[in-house]
Amino acid sequence: MSKIMETMERKREGDGCCGGYGDQETCLHDSFTSLKSYLAAIKQTPSRLLERATAVSDLEKEAPPPTPAEGANGIFTAIAMERKVGWLEVVAMGVGGIMGAGILVSTGQAAHSSAGPAVILSFAIAGFSALLSALCYAEFAVSLPSAGGAFSYLRSTLGEFAAYFTGANLLMEYVISNAMVARSFTSYLATIYGVSDSNSWRIEAHGLSPGYNMLDLPAVALIAVLTICISYSTKVSCRVNLVITIFHVALMGFVVAIGFAKGSVRNLIQPDGFAPFGAKGVWNGAALVYFSYIGYDAVSTMAEEVRLPSKAMPRGIAGSLVVVTCLYCLMATSLVLLLPYTQIDMTAPFATALREKTGWEWASIMVGIGACIGIVSSLLVAMLGQARYFCVIARAHLLPSWFAQIHPRTKTPLNASIVLGACTSVVALFTEMRILLDLIAIGTVFVFYMVANALIFKQHVKRGETSPWLTLCFLLCISSIAIGVTTYWQMGKGKVTALALGLTAGIVLSLIFKALVPRVSYPSTEKEWHAPLMPYLAVSSIYLNVCLMGSISIEAFARFAIWSFVAVIFYLIFSLHCSHDHATSLLQTTKKCTQVEFRPEKQTLHVVNIADLQMSKATTIMCIGSKGAAPTSFLARIESVS
Repeated sequence: MSKIMETMERKREGDGCCGGYGDQETCLHDSFTSLKSYLAAIKQTPSRLLERATAVSDLEKEAPPPTPAEGANGIFTAIAMERKVGWLEVVAMGVGGIMGAGILVSTGQAAHSSAGPAVILSFAIAGFSALLSALCYAEFAVSLPSAGGAFSYLRSTLGEFAAYFTGANLLMEYVISNAMVARSFTSYLATIYGVSDSNSWRIEAHGLSPGYNMLDLPAVALIAVLTICISYSTKVSCRVNLVITIFHVALMGFVVAIGFAKGSVRNLIQPDGFAPFGAKGVWNGAALVYFSYIGYDAVSTMAEEVRLPSKAMPRGIAGSLVVVTCLYCLMATSLVLLLPYTQIDMTAPFATALREKTGWEWASIMVGIGACIGIVSSLLVAMLGQARYFCVIARAHLLPSWFAQIHPRTKTPLNASIVLGACTSVVALFTEMRILLDLIAIGTVFVFYMVANALIFKQHVKRGETSPWLTLCFLLCISSIAIGVTTYWQMGKGKVTALALGLTAGIVLSLIFKALVPRVSYPSTEKEWHAPLMPYLAVSSIYLNVCLMGSISIEAFARFAIWSFVAVIFYLIFSLHCSHDHATSLLQTTKKCTQVEFRPEKQTLHVVNIADLQMSKATTIMCIGSKGAAPTSFLARIESVS
């Protein structure tokens, strides 16, 4: 009979914390009990960094069992994020998270100045590139169904520091992008009411610097409402998003139908042909519209709340991208059918094209409504994702453990949701969208790049059994080649030659690597899912993400470097020592800690090791049968765990 931990009664002096992963003594951390102990810990930073930087976790740590919370009579009952989400809701979350207002702006810019009517191909190329990264996410989401998403994937493969560094940049990207999306909601809402200057809906603060002096209260109100929604229930949030997404897709379908009905095929080849800017223009257009696909990564953070993640996650992640790619290509086609690409407006392409072609003034209102709906949906999904990232990073003892707590009634990471909602509101209240726009792009593409590297590492390296050096050398060579090709392409020197040599080198290296370094075997089940065509799929994702990063401005890289520096400093003065203290505590208190399993058919007790459960010297454990089993139970008392 399989076992679940139902209750734990502990003799204790203080309440548990870390979402149930430790007692009060552990949460205080030895390094932070006094100034003297902290200074001593700082002196040990180099040795601790060597120890923890490459430390990896496993499935039990990243997707832990239900966490204890105190109930009646001092009994601790199991609490965890509930698995109530199905694959269709995952698809809807993916579609809703991806289809924001970006498609309504980026299509006009790409068609007018980059690709012309061939913007259709640009969307197809960008969708294919996004799909490569999505399939990498999908394999991780099946084998490691954790709410930590990319953070958990990297922590279980490349180690703690790589996961922390990537997670810090991902949280920055989420907060900034959510704030700017919320501010764009005010702009589109103003257009619905016929207000041309959206700043008239904002309050000017004369004492603040330009760029930070237009206070956006509608954006703050939207964030507050969505924070309440995601804090109340994940299931309710998914259902709300499903309704919003259906309505949004219907409106986009309406726009597509008008475009095909009122458009002309001649506009596809006039005035300068289908691809007036050539292959370079198609690629530049793909780089421009690629960021319209951002959002599917947030779906991976719901893995702890999905029923049958082995089926739901691949369907949800890949399915949502396929749906969105088809819709984007149809919308791009309808736009270039309505007007010649030279006449397409770059700020409001669909509203302008519909009004000029049909004469319907309400067409722009419909587009504005669709944009507002898309913003609400994408913001809801992103805020769900950012709270779960924050929760899992705290669960790993890299942030204060208070953020890892799961509320006993709502089964959601309430503390993380409220704090990040407040941070997002502050940024949305003051900061104009243009200030940190590029920073969003570089943060997201960097995370996709890291996940592709982590998947190759996961499939070819097993800690303690295989050497990682050949795999690390291969990843370094592939990244170096991709950076070299991108640099030559951006400098305008030998583009065709550099591209051909780079692709050839990548293919040859991948073939040699596949022949010399076999895939490692892990315990598998019949339901396990793997990304196809590995390692070629992940290598292609690395190439494309590096090329996309090459199209981002130097100023964005400077801001990225500044934020990364701040994140590294925080890791060295706080996160590293919390993580070290927790790991040391586990070694000291759980050397012989055991978990007891009752097998009534043999009337015996089965003892297995458990690494993460910390108990006091007098601990009572009650174990009952799994769901559907007979209510046979027993009590076991462990007098000592040392």
